[in-house]
Amino acid sequence: MTDLAAPTVTDRAREILAAARVLLEREGPEALTMRRLAARVGITAPSLYKHFPDKSSVVNALAGVMLRETAEALEAAESAAPGSFPALADAYRTHALAHPHLYRLTTGRPLPQDLEERAAAPLFRALAGDADRARAAWAFAHGMVTMELNGRFPAGEVAAAWTAGITAFAPGRL
Repeated sequence: MTDLAAPTVTDRAREILAAARVLLEREGPEALTMRRLAARVGITAPSLYKHFPDKSSVVNALAGVMLRETAEALEAAESAAPGSFPALADAYRTHALAHPHLYRLTTGRPLPQDLEERAAAPLFRALAGDADRARAAWAFAHGMVTMELNGRFPAGEVAAAWTAGITAFAPGRL
């Protein structure tokens, strides 16, 4: 398993990663090709492969950058407002919205709107048509499942976290 949070080793690799981020954030994921990246750094594509063996290694390194920056934003929010979930949530959202391409690259791919609406419809009905609450519950479920699939919970802790989240959305709780 690759450690996404590991820093890049060489100065040239850091330069390549910075150029990849600029391409991604300015033009979106389609712009992030090995050929364009090499040209932006001023080297040939074969030279680029000396630092990153393939595009997925660049993507993994960018995801590591996003995860580190998110952690730093949350740590700053925690320091400013200890124990405040709203402060943490605002910091998370602010950072994600400031770097949408990088965030999406890190967290997944968008779904076609019609598929997302169809999938969310039962949840919307279960929460008595409260669209805001349904979206929040959808986000909770998506995040929990994504974290579980990616092995981001210590063994045995998923069920308790899931139960706590579900309980938070129970009628009369919000």
